[in-house]
Amino acid sequence: MNAPWKPGMSGQRDPFHAFVCDDHSFDLLRAVAAEMGWAPEKVNKGGMRNAVQSLSITASPQILFVDMSESGDPLGDINSLAEVCEPGTVVIAAGQVNDVRLYRDLLASGIQDYLLKPFGADQLRDALAQAQAVFFAPRDAGPERPHMTTAVIGTRGGVGASSIATSLAWLLSDKKKRSTALLDLDVHFGTNALAMDLEPGRGLTDAIENPSRIDGLFIERAMVRASDNLAILSAEAPISQPMLTDGGAFYQLLEEFRAAFESTIIDLPRNMLIHHPALMSDVNMAVVVTEMTLAAARDSIRILSWLKTNAPQSRVLVVANRVHPGAPEISRKDFEQSIERKVDICIPFDLKTASQAAKLGKTLAETAKGNKVGAACVTLAEAVLGAIEDGEAEGPAAPAKKGDSLLGKISDLKSMIPSRRKDKTAA
Repeated sequence: MNAPWKPGMSGQRDPFHAFVCDDHSFDLLRAVAAEMGWAPEKVNKGGMRNAVQSLSITASPQILFVDMSESGDPLGDINSLAEVCEPGTVVIAAGQVNDVRLYRDLLASGIQDYLLKPFGADQLRDALAQAQAVFFAPRDAGPERPHMTTAVIGTRGGVGASSIATSLAWLLSDKKKRSTALLDLDVHFGTNALAMDLEPGRGLTDAIENPSRIDGLFIERAMVRASDNLAILSAEAPISQPMLTDGGAFYQLLEEFRAAFESTIIDLPRNMLIHHPALMSDVNMAVVVTEMTLAAARDSIRILSWLKTNAPQSRVLVVANRVHPGAPEISRKDFEQSIERKVDICIPFDLKTASQAAKLGKTLAETAKGNKVGAACVTLAEAVLGAIEDGEAEGPAAPAKKGDSLLGKISDLKSMIPSRRKDKTAA
């Protein structure tokens, strides 16, 4: 209904269909339709059920008027209507329930307008004229800003990659006003929706199980809205239910995101690089989230090497997260020497802010506004946008002091960490 409009569709559709329950509305709609140059016979008797049955076998019109007076479950019926409506159809509903909450729910579900019965001729004309303007708006024009796809990859479990992904998505959508899709590919244990106090829904699970259903309308209905500019697609699949897929659903989802949003943030579990390496083929930016430990250094080296070989088109940002104010296991200088490049951004450890964010169901960036953590998150968002829009090249990597092999780098790292065992031979 309000899914992404597809070019060339306007010439294949009737301009107007209506389904109404009472004689007064029937006569009024026929008269106004004739005034606007539409066929009066396209106004039919019958409400929502008749509309769903009719549109299941005929093409959707440009503008659809449906009477919901006889509907016992308005939102459920709207979902049924969405199943048979082609993307781009502008829907006006009418009913007898004067409820602000219902009105808001209907608008959120994709309805263009809701008229309270009985309505007059002038009110009807205004609603239809506005719907016509919405349908013929130049939505097929290219976006003013190029689409940007960013993958956030944690080098280890628990480094806070999901926290960075949700914060980045929130900053791009709220502060930069970019329409943003957040895709959480941890199908069983993803936390992106939870971090924003939302129910994940079954959208991602349905996409994996039925990839042939993925289109603009599916995206509109399956994604959970966090705000006007931010939508999330995630899942909470049962642990006993393995998600077997060849990855086709993921690639098609990213295609639809490119058509419907200005930015896509992928919370990408590192094992996805092994099972579905082609996911990185169209990624503009890879944000590698790490901590300054020996294990994280080892895996940072491996992931950065993989990205250089398998996703050479992706610009890479290295983010050290939860950096303690005291001495870390590995110093920043030694860590950078090991991975042969600079750490682009350090986000300080702040247990109080992180706990507050979890309690409030808000992203870390939103909760940390005004402190060092929030400033670091803003710097990350600016770096992501700057690297894509300005075409900034990555800085030269810092050379390692010893050895070029992975084993040599890890050996160097081990020598930098004091032994945890006491020398038993000491006096």
